Amino acid sequence: SVLIWNLENNFMFLSTLSLLMLCFCVTFSASAEQGPNVVLIIGDDISPDFSVYGGPVQTPNIDALAANGVLFDNAYATASSCSPSRSSMITGRYPHNHGAPELHMPLPAGQLVFPQRLKDAGYYNVAAGKWHMGDVPRVAFDHIYDPGYRVDPTGAADWLSSLQARPKNKPFFMWFAAYDAHRPWEPDAEETPHNADRVVVPAGVPNTPKARQDLARYYDEVRRFDRHVGGVVKELKRQGIFEKTIIIVTSDNGRPFPRNKTSLYENGMNIPFIFHWPNGQFKVGSTSSSLVSTIDIAPTILAALGMTIPPQVQGMSVLPIARQPSLKTRQLLFGERNWHTQRGVGRMVRQGDYVYFKDFTPASYSFQMVNNTDPSYAELLRLKGEGTLPPEQAELFSTERAVEMLFNIVDDPQQLNNLANNIEHNQRLERLRGKLVLWQQKTGDSIPALEQLTVDRHDRKTFERLYKGTRPPTGVVPGQAAGATKINDPGPLK
Repeated sequence: SVLIWNLENNFMFLSTLSLLMLCFCVTFSASAEQGPNVVLIIGDDISPDFSVYGGPVQTPNIDALAANGVLFDNAYATASSCSPSRSSMITGRYPHNHGAPELHMPLPAGQLVFPQRLKDAGYYNVAAGKWHMGDVPRVAFDHIYDPGYRVDPTGAADWLSSLQARPKNKPFFMWFAAYDAHRPWEPDAEETPHNADRVVVPAGVPNTPKARQDLARYYDEVRRFDRHVGGVVKELKRQGIFEKTIIIVTSDNGRPFPRNKTSLYENGMNIPFIFHWPNGQFKVGSTSSSLVSTIDIAPTILAALGMTIPPQVQGMSVLPIARQPSLKTRQLLFGERNWHTQRGVGRMVRQGDYVYFKDFTPASYSFQMVNNTDPSYAELLRLKGEGTLPPEQAELFSTERAVEMLFNIVDDPQQLNNLANNIEHNQRLERLRGKLVLWQQKTGDSIPALEQLTVDRHDRKTFERLYKGTRPPTGVVPGQAAGATKINDPGPLK
């Protein structure tokens, strides 16, 4: 009888234990199912040149996401320089506030990175492709695939395997960062090269055969980026999780050409932004003209997952806009230009159809010395030697640039007509000037004197490299004197 009693109790114990384990698994699975999953796909140096934006490159995969999601046509990077922009995405903060405002600066310790919040909540986090943010944010990811450009010039080699290797009992966040379309170019064996005679030449780029061919190669890499986006969508569908996954497609800054990347002009700051979420209750297939910044990515993802947005985040969730595209959550948008291998500091503010620039280093020319041998830049140097540069191209070499610029970007999308000296726009100029001053004060955007700034990496006459490494050991950066890394105020929104 004792034996029978023990067997019965062991059976009851094992049954209870099995039931508890089943309940635990069901609970965990239900928690995982709540998701949603998130895939953030970041292009490298890509302007809104997708066909869905009316651009010159056919991008059927991205176009399909836009057709079933929401397209933002007034999205901006915080800086038209790779690493500061990416650090803004992962922190939700302006470059001078996250503490890495210049190229090749690692994100400092103590800054919040939003993927950590996801990881703490049980998400499986992966970063695959270009990194460029230093070591501090790495702890927020369970796995990082970072083979480097020479091994994987697309940055997309590990995207599909990351999705396939993920644990199937956890929701996931994927930070997929392409190298396309960063220089140098590689031939795309899967597609016919773009025709150089059909490219659209933006302001600042010489309309010459070599420069047009340079643009055509850029188009090839934008198309390749679209193909990799399509691969991700196909894999999500194969796994039956496409409907449960948020997909955001964007870029760190504009195309890598003169008066584009590294500048405050639209061609450098305006970026693509497509938001796709089948279960997000979006008004699908719509376009929003609301102002959106890359600092809005972090709060958008946190809000979509039902998480609290920390006070350190200076951006705003775009979820309300995705559900009501005509909504305007901000009337002002700000951007920065800082050291990108050479001295140069500028700020921009956009309100309505107008954008205002303040150049803090007008005596330091903006021609990018590091690119001097790339075809479009080399053509500028050749035409400069011939004395045939038009004003918008000659400006790149000017050491007497206008301190203030004002443009109507609807009437003048290539920003060729500076209205700052037009008496009819005095009130608007003063208003935007005041908004910029207020933003700088509230966010701690202190600007060092020219002689204190990080020094040029190249000689301005010979373009010879002046020191080893990506950055010199000294130099004062914007926001440093004001302790901006400890300031959370986003500045004025209207």
